[in-house]
Amino acid sequence: MSDNAPQNHPQAEKLARELERKGIRDKRVLAAIASVAREEFIDASLREYAYLDKPLPIEKGQTISQPYTVAYQSELLGLKPGEKVLEIGTGSGYQAAILCEMGAVVYSIERYEALHLSAKATLHRLGYYPHLFFGDGYEGLPEEAPFDKILLTAAPDVVPEKLLKQLRVGGWMVLPLGGRMGQKMTLIKRLGEEKFSESEHGDFIFVPMQKGTEK
Repeated sequence: MSDNAPQNHPQAEKLARELERKGIRDKRVLAAIASVAREEFIDASLREYAYLDKPLPIEKGQTISQPYTVAYQSELLGLKPGEKVLEIGTGSGYQAAILCEMGAVVYSIERYEALHLSAKATLHRLGYYPHLFFGDGYEGLPEEAPFDKILLTAAPDVVPEKLLKQLRVGGWMVLPLGGRMGQKMTLIKRLGEEKFSESEHGDFIFVPMQKGTEK
């Protein structure tokens, strides 16, 4: 959670109520949405749109996801306080802030150095201190593994094998899986060393997951 004293964000609270009407049920997800000032994660020129349930552009041709999508992924993750979560694609830092508010120990990796530095500055200014890394999301963070949960905020064509290996037995991974025309939100559970289950949870559109890093 934020190190700062809890603040009242009326627009964020209104957004949380809207997401509840749209089907989000996890009270901890809704409380996190109501607690995080989304306007802090976007360009000042777009702040009037911060609490619309829409994705918005950020640097490097990326987006801050639609709030419903952030909430949906967070709910699907089945997060428990204190769990160690790896986020692939820090982006603006908004999703990391939501996970922090939910009591997760967050590790987040971003392939664009400019986004990594910007998100770090924003999160620290707001009192959030996840473990942030500049690197290739396809590689994950093997030195920090295993993780209880892994969340991807960009879409690979196939499930990254290295990330599966960084999930603990009993752990869950949530990712949008598929090509550029749209993806299936997918929940993967690691049932054993070599045994996984997979289920689909609706259609979404995410930016494609890319390999390597960019300064």
